[in-house]
Amino acid sequence: MTDDQVPLCGRCDAVCCRLTVVLQPEDRIPQHMTTTQGGLQVMARDEEGWCVALDSAHMRCSYYETRPEVCRRFAMAGPYCLEVRADYSERTRQGIPLRLY
Repeated sequence: MTDDQVPLCGRCDAVCCRLTVVLQPEDRIPQHMTTTQGGLQVMARDEEGWCVALDSAHMRCSYYETRPEVCRRFAMAGPYCLEVRADYSERTRQGIPLRLY
C-alpha cells in the first residue's frame, strides 16, 4: 500500500467506534459511559450503535487521551482496521433493501 492509499482518520467513517469495546479493570472510563453485556463491562452505545465516547460532529473519540486499552491497540490502517473498513464498505455498497408493498 502506498502512502496515498493509507486510510487517514479524517477520511474514515469511524466504523471501529461501532465495535464492542470490552473494558479492563485498569481502564478509567466513567461508569455512566459503560454497560454490561454478556457479563462483561463494555463501552455503552447510543441509539444508533455508536460508542458513547464518539464526538459525532468530528467523528473522533472524545476520550482519546484516556481511551480503553483495547482502543489503544487498534492500529489505524492495521490489518484489523482495514478488515473492519472493508466489511463496512461492502455492507454499505449493498445498500438498503428495497421492499415493495
